[in-house]
Amino acid sequence: MDDVYDTIIIGGGPAGLSSGLYSARAKLNTVVIERESYGGQVVTTVDIDNYPGSVENATGDTLSRRMKSQAEMFGTKFISDEIVDVDFSPEIKSIKGKNKTYKTKTVIIATGANPRPGGFKNEDKLRAKGISYCATCDADFFTDFDVAVVGGGDSAITEAIYLSKFAKHITVIHRRDALRAAKSLQEKAFKNPKISFMWNSQVEEALGEEVLEGLRIKDKNTGETSELKIDGCFVFVGYNPVTELFKGKVDLDQRDYIITDGNMKTNIPGVFAAGDVRQKTLRQIVTAASDGAIAAVEAEAYIENQKL
Repeated sequence: MDDVYDTIIIGGGPAGLSSGLYSARAKLNTVVIERESYGGQVVTTVDIDNYPGSVENATGDTLSRRMKSQAEMFGTKFISDEIVDVDFSPEIKSIKGKNKTYKTKTVIIATGANPRPGGFKNEDKLRAKGISYCATCDADFFTDFDVAVVGGGDSAITEAIYLSKFAKHITVIHRRDALRAAKSLQEKAFKNPKISFMWNSQVEEALGEEVLEGLRIKDKNTGETSELKIDGCFVFVGYNPVTELFKGKVDLDQRDYIITDGNMKTNIPGVFAAGDVRQKTLRQIVTAASDGAIAAVEAEAYIENQKL
């Protein structure tokens, strides 16, 4: 019979790595299964100045490496595999990967979320041909070019400020008449001479055949359209949770985020969720790490209660 883990953590971002640390420190036989790179979205973040204690060499990559090393130091195992199916119904749960099937007493889902597309015409056609969803990844390609940023939240404004280190000019296109980003970010953006704003506007179409040449933009108040000539477009309009695998297996909300209580418990005993994949109001590294710690402690308590 295959070994039965105490805890399997699906996903290796901050929530998963934090879960791994707390679970292994509790002497649970713990494994983190990740299909890509460890760190999740954090890896693509250059400067991290809002995670407590992360001051020197505070990049997403270095922070992720430190979190993984710390979890490994306490005994967390790491496996590279893609999970294709799960069975949460029995007491010993089954996690089917492309490489093998894993058995476990508890599961912590920490699969995170992916950037949401802007939903305008020709977006897919010109993806990676001028349209990007990661300024950290692609900013250098647009040095001294004019670019647009679509969105008005923290991610959009953070990336617009970052892009100003490279691009000649950044136009932030926002569908409302005010930003949703934190006030501190707004202040930085408004003071930046390279950043301008198009309010009450939405992108209707990406223009160009082989590469992006511009955007057709609609004024939401007047209904009039105009063309903005740009060389790059960065889309930051939210995220979609990575929960397709768990539909019908745990309760999801109307936006497909996993529903948990304050202790990260799903509706299935022994199954927990942590980080951006779950229904919550604030999605930051610090809240993901907090979720992961709580989920691991609750998983330990569940196992102890099962023994009794």
